Order: sequence, then C-alpha cells, then structure tokens
Amino acid sequence: QVQLVESGGGLVQAGGSLRLSCVASGSIFRINRMGWYRQAPGKQRELVADITPEGRTNYADSVKGRFTISRDNIKNTVYMQMNSLKPEDTAIYYCNADYLDGVLRRAEHWGLGTQVTVSS
Repeated sequence: QVQLVESGGGLVQAGGSLRLSCVASGSIFRINRMGWYRQAPGKQRELVADITPEGRTNYADSVKGRFTISRDNIKNTVYMQMNSLKPEDTAIYYCNADYLDGVLRRAEHWGLGTQVTVSS
C-alpha cells in the first residue's frame, strides 16, 4: 500500500559524494518526520539524519558537517547529500517516514534500503 523507494547509493572512493533520494507513495495523507538510517554488518541500525515538515534537522555527530538532509513536501521526497565520504560510512541506508495514512491514522514505514560503499 505504502512505498518508500530509495535511490542514489553506489560505490565511491573516500572523499567522494553521493546524493540519496527517497520517494514516498501510496495511501498517504501527509508525511510528518522523515529520516535516514544506516546499518552496517554486525552493527545496530542508527539514525543518520531526520527532518521535520518545517525543515528542522537533526544529525548524528559522525556526519555533521558532511551530510545534508532536505525534503520536498510537494513531491513527498527526502534527500541526503553526502560529501567527504569515509569508509566507515559504508552501510545500507534506509529511509523512514512517519505519516498519516489515507484515513488519517498515524503510521510509519521503512524503505528496503540502498547500499553505500566507500572504498579507501
């Protein structure tokens, strides 16, 4: 019913950049908070950044100054520009959205993830 589709992952060298996108579709009345999370093998899933409809942002300390989250409320899309990538950024990146569905019930949904690999 509801889909979050991530794109933009890939393989880059250390110091390079990627821009992730996540498009929400389906029975959604309004998207509230959207965020990016990541999970490396053997590690916990962690919040990378999130953003409110008003544009207030929050970042993990490890990515401050390097990553920038943004959103387009008309397109129901959240982006994350990732600069100065490091090998330790290697992970599967997941999009998450908190939203009101078509009958105004609060729900959340996860994308399937996109792989980011940073080589040294």
